[in-house]
Amino acid sequence: MNWTAIVVETSTEAVDAVSYILTDTGATGVKIDDAADFEKLKPGKYGPYGEIVNPATLPHREVGAAVTGYYPPTVFVPEKIEDIRQRVTKLADFGLNPAPARVTAEEIDNQDWATAWQKYYHPVRVTRELTIVPQWEEYTPTTTDEKLLVLDPGMAFGTGTHPTTQLMLQALTMALRGGESMIDVGTGSGVLSIAAKQLGAGEVWAYDIDDIAVKSAEKNLALNPIAKDVHTGVNSLLDGIHTQVDLVVANILAEIILPLVPQAFENLKPGGKFLTSGIINTKFETVKEAIQNQGFLIDETMRIKDWYGIIAHKPSQEEE
Repeated sequence: MNWTAIVVETSTEAVDAVSYILTDTGATGVKIDDAADFEKLKPGKYGPYGEIVNPATLPHREVGAAVTGYYPPTVFVPEKIEDIRQRVTKLADFGLNPAPARVTAEEIDNQDWATAWQKYYHPVRVTRELTIVPQWEEYTPTTTDEKLLVLDPGMAFGTGTHPTTQLMLQALTMALRGGESMIDVGTGSGVLSIAAKQLGAGEVWAYDIDDIAVKSAEKNLALNPIAKDVHTGVNSLLDGIHTQVDLVVANILAEIILPLVPQAFENLKPGGKFLTSGIINTKFETVKEAIQNQGFLIDETMRIKDWYGIIAHKPSQEEE
């Protein structure tokens, strides 16, 4: 029996939410084809034989995004399609534009699934110091301070140009000084934990509610020797976690950030920092108010297009 691909045509801002819906309904892999991913790509070795190619000449979406979920033969896909369609449409209730919210399905050959995503992903410099590199690409840093985040996009992977990822990587670059302990909530691919270790973080814990995501993170952590000591686990936000760390980071939807706010406050040392992203513009004031009402002091707000990130800290004893 063959695998089945369910394709959801949507907007750039809804990519993360749609990816979650697909994995939550049984997809064991997600491919993201986003027109925004091509906007910042510069000419590079994108040709099949390593030749320099202008990415604008490569086949790609002109507008919006398509998120493809890959379902194994053990999943009965016909009963999933209507549920996915309804859940994608309801994203509008959370301030996300899911349009055109078109859902289609097709069988794919198993071998095609094994390599389907590789043509979409190439090394991308996402901050001055950090470059995301797909596992199969050979890449040499161009400067002495460039650090690589090697990822296998087999489970769920963007090229690193999605605004929420950029915002959080920029926030980590600003917040980390070296040796800090950190909790990565909703780790997904593990990219933030890997970046934190590359930027000098000390002990790091990475949690996700989805066992598939945790396994994906563990695979990516293993590809980056510097991150081999990151602790991983399946957990719903910070339920049952009672510790004291220097940073709590979360690149998740605004509705999920809200119940995390008091948990983050409890688990941070005085002066510890709370870094959040994944906040669509219509939810920014709500999240900002919740963070301030909890007692956090906001140090920085960041924005790329319709997405916001917030850097806040728990008051130190001197500030109380």
